[in-house]
Amino acid sequence: MTKTLSFTAALLTGLSFALPAAAHGPAGHAPKGAMPHHTQHHAAPEQKAWGIAGQAKNAQRTIEIRMTDDMRFAPHAIEVKLGETVRLVAVNAGQVLHEIVIGTPEELKAHAEMMKKHPNMEHDEPYMAHVDPGQRGEIVWTFNRPGKFEFACLIPGHFEAGMVGHITVRP
Repeated sequence: MTKTLSFTAALLTGLSFALPAAAHGPAGHAPKGAMPHHTQHHAAPEQKAWGIAGQAKNAQRTIEIRMTDDMRFAPHAIEVKLGETVRLVAVNAGQVLHEIVIGTPEELKAHAEMMKKHPNMEHDEPYMAHVDPGQRGEIVWTFNRPGKFEFACLIPGHFEAGMVGHITVRP
């Protein structure tokens, strides 16, 4: 029997494992028209160092972030106010799959390293969106912790090529 662990559980337990699903390939994604990743969660939102999952009805503004095959985000830096709920709309303007994942620089680096070892690992968290070419993904996030955070594409090779952006949460 194969056990499936989330990225977070694996990181916390330090386990090394292989997962059968392909979350970063088309087979691991919900069909077109399915509910966005962040609305599929039924558990209570989990507080993270960079904030907590927000509700779309509470979004105070929308920020569109373009992802391109030159491994860049535009804009590459955003500022939000402490306590602000923001709808991040990730637009994949490229020809390959991209993702946007919010986190601390340390957590994103660790996640990117794990993705190199397990490129097909299955995970789906409210602070990430996988976006097929020509499509849009969405994250609604409440930035309730001040500081400097990042967003990145952690698909193997993309992070290493510099596909990283910056978030400043100001009091």
